[in-house]
Amino acid sequence: MTGLRQQRASATLLFALLLAGCAGKGLFSGGTAAPEAPVVNLSGYSASYKKGHADGCAKRRDERLYREQGDYMMGWNDGSVACKRR
Repeated sequence: MTGLRQQRASATLLFALLLAGCAGKGLFSGGTAAPEAPVVNLSGYSASYKKGHADGCAKRRDERLYREQGDYMMGWNDGSVACKRR
């Protein structure tokens, strides 16, 4: 009887460990996690472009900067497209 009890305990522990391993990746989370922004190398771009890219990815826009600064506008457009794909 002790052998059977030990086997059940081992099987239960193994199942619990397997289930815990899946929980870390959001398998049972229902998909409520916010999508991650894509990793983009923006080195070499202006600060205005980088701000536009971040704002475009977040779907927020500074209308004044969008109208007045070409780099911000291009960054916003690129960021909104890059994050839409995810």
